[in-house]
Amino acid sequence: MIHLSARTVFYLILPTILWAGNAVVGRMAVGEISPLLLNTIRWLLGALLLLPIGWQVFKISSPLWKHRVRFLLLGLLGMGSYNALLYLALQSSTPINLTLIGASMPIWMLLVGGVFYSQTPQKRQLLGALISLLGVVLVLSRGDLSVLWGLELFLGDLLMVIATIFWAFYSWMLSHPGDSHEREWPWAQFLLAQVVTGLMWSLLFSAGEMMAGAMHVEWSLTTILIPLFIALGPSLIAYRCWGLGVSAVGPAIASFFANLIPLFTALMSAAILGEPPQFFHALAFILIVAGIFVSSKLSFKAL
Repeated sequence: MIHLSARTVFYLILPTILWAGNAVVGRMAVGEISPLLLNTIRWLLGALLLLPIGWQVFKISSPLWKHRVRFLLLGLLGMGSYNALLYLALQSSTPINLTLIGASMPIWMLLVGGVFYSQTPQKRQLLGALISLLGVVLVLSRGDLSVLWGLELFLGDLLMVIATIFWAFYSWMLSHPGDSHEREWPWAQFLLAQVVTGLMWSLLFSAGEMMAGAMHVEWSLTTILIPLFIALGPSLIAYRCWGLGVSAVGPAIASFFANLIPLFTALMSAAILGEPPQFFHALAFILIVAGIFVSSKLSFKAL
């Protein structure tokens, strides 16, 4: 039985709130700044914010140097690709489509764990995934399931599927250290190593965007504040907390918390539009949380 402490719950819920904010402001940035450039600026700012406390990672004596290939993969899957694909997907698809696809995270997490990490999914995990997914569908349909029949598929939907699979691999890599002493590494150095390699990938992708003539930015208060927010909140704070949460309960269980993102996204959008929360939001929250507990036989403790 896995013990779920209040601290671990905090580590897993805070990123979902921040990532919901990322989706909202990412949508606001459409037309203001090109998606791959936005992703590059995000991680450039993130690296600069981490540099004062994690600069030791660049010393040759740092134990992280011998794991360069591992960090290149972590940076590609978690920082370089996932967010770039998300911002690209927002250009051609609708928020309801992307959020629904992102809600398939627990399924992909269980599949990746079963195929690549010899973690056979249990029946209760599959049942919990379905219960939690039902809560997400309730949010997306705003209590009217007939809305789902009107969905149309876009290129962005395929990009979001790829992004979700990448995130599943990233989370499993976090939970399986490449070194027996990895959990003892200074967190700032560990995160900065990922951010820097993610920035390298982002720069490569941005170069392709520029050569394709698709790079653009319209400087305004919005295009200044959005990168600052996503660099601090959805990037550094969220990734740090997510890593701690995944280390505590594993990626399969952590993925169920990711289903809270659509709920928080809906609430934030409702707040921006001046619409009060509805009854189905509360019911969806109950279903999502029920899916978490059903899937994992969790016990709760205070600390």
